[in-house]
Amino acid sequence: MRASSKFGTAICLIMGLALGKPALAQGLFDPVILVNDDVVTEYEVEQRELFLRLLNAPGANREAVIESLVDERLRAQAVEASGLELTPEGIETGLEEFAARANMNKDEFISALQDSGVSEESFRDFVEVGIAWRDLIAARFGGRVQVSEDEIDNALGSAGGTSGIRVLVSEIIIPAPPENRDEVEEIAKLIAASESEGQFSEFAREYSATASRDAGGRLPWQELSKLPPVLRPLILALAPGEVTDPISIPEAVALFQLRAIEETGAPTREYAAIEYAAYYIPGGRTDAALSKAAKLREDVDVCDDLYGIAQGQPEEVLERGTKTPSEIPQDIAIELSKLDPNEISTALTRANGETLVFLMLCGRTSAVNEEVAREDVANALRSSRLNAYADSLLDQLRADARIVDP
Repeated sequence: MRASSKFGTAICLIMGLALGKPALAQGLFDPVILVNDDVVTEYEVEQRELFLRLLNAPGANREAVIESLVDERLRAQAVEASGLELTPEGIETGLEEFAARANMNKDEFISALQDSGVSEESFRDFVEVGIAWRDLIAARFGGRVQVSEDEIDNALGSAGGTSGIRVLVSEIIIPAPPENRDEVEEIAKLIAASESEGQFSEFAREYSATASRDAGGRLPWQELSKLPPVLRPLILALAPGEVTDPISIPEAVALFQLRAIEETGAPTREYAAIEYAAYYIPGGRTDAALSKAAKLREDVDVCDDLYGIAQGQPEEVLERGTKTPSEIPQDIAIELSKLDPNEISTALTRANGETLVFLMLCGRTSAVNEEVAREDVANALRSSRLNAYADSLLDQLRADARIVDP
């Protein structure tokens, strides 16, 4: 089943729930909360709750939605005060990118939303605030975020030397659709303050979506060079027991705790390219989809076997290619770092959890790729610092704001 048809099924289910309740016309535009001079209405709260349920997103409850809308008001007010204006082209691009996450174009996505009772205006407002806030942070703080060559060298540390390094880490990866990112980031901030391996493991069992959750997020020893380039400097900057700041990856937020680090004495191996295959199974993490993946494990020994499995199906059901480490989506790169050639992961999903990813590592091509690694490190450092500025500004806006529950 195509992701777009599944999305439509979800819409129909939500419409059925909505139609089963009596309409409350009166009071729909009553104020729920005042944010400085702006009002958050009952209509906006109901629209956002419906939007999140439609996307099967966590945090689709009234309290979380109100907090998210308060933050959006504060962001929008800051953007307005700055005089920043979005271009129509930039807005349309943002709408298209969001719709593409559901395998739809903008018009299809808006039509599907409207059929379920979510207005186009609600969708546009949500996307526009996100784009404008991102642009504001870049404009206000981008000039302050300068990454020196020495900082890149320090971040790379021993990874560029002759002696190899391996690390023992624990992971937590929390699904975070864009419309629910604020709530997930609050949880991630709490996890980032973990003070022990045991506490981090408890968080992993509660929130993580990966196969390692049952082990408290604990992973076996890994070569540092197999980790995604963007992750290496963040891990090297930790002391044992410390946790990374929250890391944004596609549709999720990730955190890693360093448990141990040691030199192996073996030469460092860098990889110029990684070949992998992704076979997409409808159903997400349902019993039927997981059962199909388990059966597939028995029938597949090497990546080439997937061609026979996918024969006669739509071309997009199987993706196979060779990419540089910096080109691979971060969530896929993290999973591949745990695999040896011809090993398989079924930890990831796509299409808002509706499609299970049967991921297989085909092979790695060894080579020194220092320039790519340095660029990834610089981008990671810039992104981390901009995110810190954004969080700090929002905290300041909240502290200075007049937020009243009428």
